[in-house]
Amino acid sequence: MSRPSMLRWAPWVATAVAAALTGYVAGRSSRGAPPREDPSVAQTVHGHSHGGAHAEAAGAEGAEVEAWTCSMHPQVRLGEPGSCPICGMDLIPVADSAASDESPTDVTLGERARTLARIRTAAVTRGSGLNGDLQLLGRVETDERRLHAVTTWVAGRIDRLHVQVTGERVRRGQAIATLYSPEVYAAHQDLLAAQRVLTRLANATPPARTAAEAGLEATRERLRLLGITDATLVALEGTARPQRQVVIRSPFAGTVITRDATEGMTVGAGAPLYHVADLSRVWVQLDAYERDLPALAVGQEVSLQVAALPQARIVGSIAFIDPVVDARRRVARVRVEVENPDGQLRPGMFAEARVSAAQTTETGEPDALLVPATAPLFTGRRSVVYVELDDVNGVRTYRARVVRLGARRGDVYPVLAGLREGERVVVEGAFALDADLQIRGGDSMMAQSDDRTPGLYDELVPTPTAFRVQLARVVEAYLALQEALAADDLDAASAAAGLLSRSLDGPAAELPASTIAAWREVEAPWREAANEAETASSLADARRAFHAISQALERSLDVFGNVGATPLDLVRCPMARSGAGATWVQRSAAIANPYFGPSMATCGESLRTLEPTP
Repeated sequence: MSRPSMLRWAPWVATAVAAALTGYVAGRSSRGAPPREDPSVAQTVHGHSHGGAHAEAAGAEGAEVEAWTCSMHPQVRLGEPGSCPICGMDLIPVADSAASDESPTDVTLGERARTLARIRTAAVTRGSGLNGDLQLLGRVETDERRLHAVTTWVAGRIDRLHVQVTGERVRRGQAIATLYSPEVYAAHQDLLAAQRVLTRLANATPPARTAAEAGLEATRERLRLLGITDATLVALEGTARPQRQVVIRSPFAGTVITRDATEGMTVGAGAPLYHVADLSRVWVQLDAYERDLPALAVGQEVSLQVAALPQARIVGSIAFIDPVVDARRRVARVRVEVENPDGQLRPGMFAEARVSAAQTTETGEPDALLVPATAPLFTGRRSVVYVELDDVNGVRTYRARVVRLGARRGDVYPVLAGLREGERVVVEGAFALDADLQIRGGDSMMAQSDDRTPGLYDELVPTPTAFRVQLARVVEAYLALQEALAADDLDAASAAAGLLSRSLDGPAAELPASTIAAWREVEAPWREAANEAETASSLADARRAFHAISQALERSLDVFGNVGATPLDLVRCPMARSGAGATWVQRSAAIANPYFGPSMATCGESLRTLEPTP
């Protein structure tokens, strides 16, 4: 089809495709009073119209058009109407999210839309331990402590190999090779000569006989140093002529893993002839990703299964966890030691390991918040879940929220930050919601920053329970200071700053060594500014100190999370501090500006909500 012909049909095709894409959102409406079902359907379809309806669509929505996109390729963003450079379809307007009634993280669906999108939710629950199992893959390897090399003690030529094939089992003391060695031949000659001298001096003086005995013992010791055993040495002393060949025996029992020698080859002293391994105990080297490491510990029992032994129950224990993560594969080796008396486990076999994860989470808490494994959409280190908010006359709102999760445990993930117990999250249909948000230019999963960009919850560190309780008192004192300044109450502000200063004395003693440095970074500016606020003689002085206190609190929230039981809002007022702008933290309620007080109490906008960190 020619391009003019394609463009004539494009408006009709585009309308049909857009209707199909947005059919599941037929019940969407703005966050105000929801309309009836049919008008919402018309509104949704109209918002995705094509062709000559560009201006009409933008005007009907009452939003300023800043970009144009393609309903089939939402990654396309152009500053003016036209055709999609990928498929040729007419572009549709993308309304400015700031001018829209809907939040850039919200999707609203009516009952029919939820049915079409197959939306299903589940509550965030708290479990007493994580009972899911961690599954890892690995391979059977030889126990390095039971791998030995059978070597020659002297240089020579291999005349015969008694063990010909790899995989053959050998006994301790078994003859494995016959070696021609000029050095052993010469030493044997010296031994026989020393014996003859001693025989001739049988009736000689004691000093002469003692010297002859010493010479004989020296030749014996020389042969011992060449690897000749005492039993072989007795046999050599009983021969009439020196032996040209010497038998090499294995000092180890096991299975021949490699054969390094062949008949007729010349070898030097110390050259390996065979590598023998005792396979009565083997290693299973598992690959564990970074997120799995906190759930693993030395001594932990591991259940193994190999394809060659489907009915066998193989149990081992973790003996070692590699302290270094492979920079390319992003895994660390986890060594499991397994008894293998019958030799059924053979090096090179693949194994699937199941590790019981009924233990505490990374935060050290015995109870963890859990979400179903189907809820999160992963963007790298961070994840996005859709939280179900309100239900107004059958219309429900779903909000995209960044969360931080621990390692998967069976069918659930532990929640480290971003969710509260009892909240409902989407466990089926999240991709449909994210696709709609992406088409509208909202903060969908695809809009999140990548792993190399700093983001929410990246710096969280483990916090003991006692520390969280004390730190919560510090945060409460801060909130009292913020509310006092918002009310222009200098006396209450001074009292709250004093309480804040005294509350800082406790938490440091409860921190483990791994996080003490993070606390010191927050505490020093916090304490200094709190003292200034307590002794301030005017509201202006108290507010200057409050700015430094707020910066320290923001840093604390980044590192230790929201240790309280309720959400907190991070709010910014661009007019504070003589137009330089300032941020503060307050309870999630109406904005109460601590920099202007009642004169401009509502000046500011909420940047983000900080959910309690489990």
